[in-house]
Amino acid sequence: MKSKELAPFNNLVDAFAAMPGIGEKSALKLAYHIVSEGSYDGMKLSHAIEQAVESIQRCRKCNNLSQDELCHICSDELRDRTKLCLVESAKDILTIEKLGQYKGLYYVLSDIDTFDLVHLRDALKGVNELIFAFAPSIASDTMMLYIESQLEDMNLQFTKIAQGVPTGISLDSVDTLSLARAIEDRVSI
Repeated sequence: MKSKELAPFNNLVDAFAAMPGIGEKSALKLAYHIVSEGSYDGMKLSHAIEQAVESIQRCRKCNNLSQDELCHICSDELRDRTKLCLVESAKDILTIEKLGQYKGLYYVLSDIDTFDLVHLRDALKGVNELIFAFAPSIASDTMMLYIESQLEDMNLQFTKIAQGVPTGISLDSVDTLSLARAIEDRVSI
């Protein structure tokens, strides 16, 4: 049972525990550090959260996170505007950008239920290749087929990121769906 006397502490623990990837034990550790050992860290964290919540918005063109109306990627004239990579979340953009290989544009499609076809079509103006960068699943395959059917009149090349066996993993450690797709999508050497 939680003590009413420590309600602010308990609220802090609950707030941390509500974050993705943070369990009750980690939330307790973080809250304890903030209140007992790291008041400066707590104030710094509080300020950073406040700034982020107040200043970060969605890019009006691609739904990426941005401080401005257009994100830094949509604003970059050096990007390859003939390629658009469709991702499930803005986090996916950060992951792909860390690689430094892809130089095209992005579009964040977080939920098929709120899918705005007109907005996506607008983002696809001038694009000739739509790259699906979704986590492999039956639901993702269904979403790709649906989107492809809705855009078939746009004369686009539809591609998806490769999937299969990760480097350094033995075949007995790979799930059957990934292994089946790796065999099906094999390439010549």
